[in-house]
Amino acid sequence: MRLMGYREDHDRWIGAVDEAGRVTPIATTAEFYRAPATLLEQARRTPAAPITLPDQAYLVPPVPQSAKVLCVGLNYRGHAEEANEEVPDYPTVFGRWESTLICDGVTMPVPASEPGLDWEGELAVIIGETLVDVSEEEALSGVLGFTCFNDVSARRRQFDTTQWTLGKNPDRSGPIGPAVVTADEWGGPDGWTDRKVITRVNGEVVQSGNTSEMIFSVGRILSYISQTTTLRPGDVIATGTPAGVGFVRTPPRFLTPGDVVEVEIDGIGTLRNPVVGAAGRP
Repeated sequence: MRLMGYREDHDRWIGAVDEAGRVTPIATTAEFYRAPATLLEQARRTPAAPITLPDQAYLVPPVPQSAKVLCVGLNYRGHAEEANEEVPDYPTVFGRWESTLICDGVTMPVPASEPGLDWEGELAVIIGETLVDVSEEEALSGVLGFTCFNDVSARRRQFDTTQWTLGKNPDRSGPIGPAVVTADEWGGPDGWTDRKVITRVNGEVVQSGNTSEMIFSVGRILSYISQTTTLRPGDVIATGTPAGVGFVRTPPRFLTPGDVVEVEIDGIGTLRNPVVGAAGRP
């Protein structure tokens, strides 16, 4: 099943989306993430009548507003090498705010303090069960599904200090989508392996990697995080980006107003977002 978030009557909803773009309502986002497995099973047995959204403006991120968004840095050897960083012994985990998440098609503004934004195409995992101190195998059983993510970064602020938080949380800098593919549609929670991750800027391929190149597997990442921080249904774990980011190039290359960046993962689809100037911030 493919899931998406949408807005109706001031509520955020989760629905199943088909190839024609019709959405079958399942539950409000808050209700859905209280019991995702149960509600998915009910939706499969007795689906509601599908609806057609008027336009993309009705889309919302397919996670609750309470979601933790945790990202893993340097999880591809090629990216660690291009950034002149040591290959880490443990997952390098940093946080994002849920408020930075945006949907397919939404514009991303470049802060006035930055020469541009940098792209980081990634596979993201959506959590479906509460995970506390779990093994790698147990962690995988708690995966709801997978989606595309773009960990867009403000590099000037990221590298002003040793703390990455500010540079990883510009306004509207976390595209996610276009849909969440449930683990069963990918053949189970191990379906994340051997998936191409491609990023394009204005149609040009700037990143071309494969999830088989990850240093830390999805199970390892989730298990590691769960030993310190409880993972709950709806939390988002972005699993790192392959080589090819913009700041390491000579000269550096950044996303500037008028650019369009896309992240494509086979089996999920393409996440596409235009870039605008600082005047486009809220």
